[in-house]
Amino acid sequence: MSAPRRTPRERIDAVLLLDKRAGITSNDALMQVRRLLNAAKAGHGGTLDPMATGLLPIALGEATKFLHDLLDADKTYEAEIRFGIATETGDALGQEIARGRAEVSADELEVALGGFRGPIEQVPPMYSALKRAGRPLYEYARAGQTLARDARPVTIHQLELLACDGAGWARVRVSCSKGTYVRTLAEDIGKALGTVAHLSALRRTRVGVLDLADALRIDLPLQLGEAAPESVAAARAAVGAALLPPDALITKLPRCALDAASAARFAHGQPVLAGAPAGTMPRSGRVRVYHGEALIGVGMIDESGVVAPERVVSQPPGSLVV
Repeated sequence: MSAPRRTPRERIDAVLLLDKRAGITSNDALMQVRRLLNAAKAGHGGTLDPMATGLLPIALGEATKFLHDLLDADKTYEAEIRFGIATETGDALGQEIARGRAEVSADELEVALGGFRGPIEQVPPMYSALKRAGRPLYEYARAGQTLARDARPVTIHQLELLACDGAGWARVRVSCSKGTYVRTLAEDIGKALGTVAHLSALRRTRVGVLDLADALRIDLPLQLGEAAPESVAAARAAVGAALLPPDALITKLPRCALDAASAARFAHGQPVLAGAPAGTMPRSGRVRVYHGEALIGVGMIDESGVVAPERVVSQPPGSLVV
């Protein structure tokens, strides 16, 4: 007896801003959305640890071509720090490995935070996905091995104390460059205060120009086949209503409009003259390229007004650009 045919995946070109709940990985959330929509292609814009919550941008279809912009973008978090306890992972999921002074005043914490604003260097944690000899560091850590790691430069744009109870708990807002480990930041703040600390909770509130306030908060059904049909239908409707166009990921880029002939050449990978009135576009740099309201892709414009394709969006059948 032959196996039943799978329903063909659908081309969906869109962006979903998801408020990820705690307890699932970013990839779990991504796959749930993809299965729910039966989407052919999907990716996410920056991993959140399982214990972390908050903004997880999910790109579908042609929108995945712009995820690289998110990986390079600055990010903002609200982080809770627990002083007096160190864990093997640097967060609340790890086993306790050391104890120290828990009582930290708001005044001394404010002084310590000042030493972490601006460009700093961080040693990546062993419990991370960075690879050594083709294996992620966390595999070595789980095997009881600690490898030497070089410090990496990162930038802390903002580090604001939001609350401190004086008895071992504080909450801070962190705006930082890509590659920053907030777990490591929490541990290093503890060291600067002469004690130990770990990250007890983390919520991402911003990725580049994307804001958590615009994200969908929903408990996605983990196993669609085991969930009640009505709950799956409700989740599918809620996700579908929250979808944004692919250019939601690149709104910070200036807009460049092309006529039909130039758009067709651009879509086939050819540089074209933008031909826009003076002063409507930057003299040089990256731009998002349109024909009418249709996104054609992202390109680099030079001082002569020539736009060279960088990423081109595959146009759906029947579009004006062929």
